[in-house]
Amino acid sequence: MAKKLTARGQHRRDQLVATAARRFAEHGYDPTSVADIVADLGVGKGVFYWYFPSKEELLNEILRASQLELRRAQQTAIGDEVDPLARIEIGLRTSMRWFAQHRQYFAIQQLAAADERFAPTLRRNREVAIGDTMRHIKEVIVERELVDDDPELLAHAIHGVVDHLVRRCIIDGGEDTEQVADAAVAFCRRGLGG
Repeated sequence: MAKKLTARGQHRRDQLVATAARRFAEHGYDPTSVADIVADLGVGKGVFYWYFPSKEELLNEILRASQLELRRAQQTAIGDEVDPLARIEIGLRTSMRWFAQHRQYFAIQQLAAADERFAPTLRRNREVAIGDTMRHIKEVIVERELVDDDPELLAHAIHGVVDHLVRRCIIDGGEDTEQVADAAVAFCRRGLGG
């Protein structure tokens, strides 16, 4: 059961998460110790262990929380849009903008992907994201009578395009996020018959 935190306690927990996220993104997971995280905040290890049972659980929490934050950004941007193809486009653009603005979380996801300890959390995050996208794709398939298309395969294709372009063009290449999003949207729309 999660601890009920005071406002001050929640602030301290948030500081630990933010400091750890920055350190993990800059230095990697294994090279970053609990001592490094608490030293940055000027607190003792006991403070860390009050909020998190382990460094591993902290990274899992960062992965879950960043996925939730991205999902909320997508839901807010999509709002009451009725056109499922437009919802997919909005979600795609929101994802690319979010990762461009939160580069450290993209870096954390990449390092976690190389470590089997974080596979269950990443798998669950991916299942939720694919499920969200599939719901919109199923509506597109019904509206456009695309009976031969597999919504799960199409959802994975869209996520693959986003992941690759964010890494290659936005994070590594420094290209304009909106131009990359325009290309991704055009490509995905063609793939969905739009």
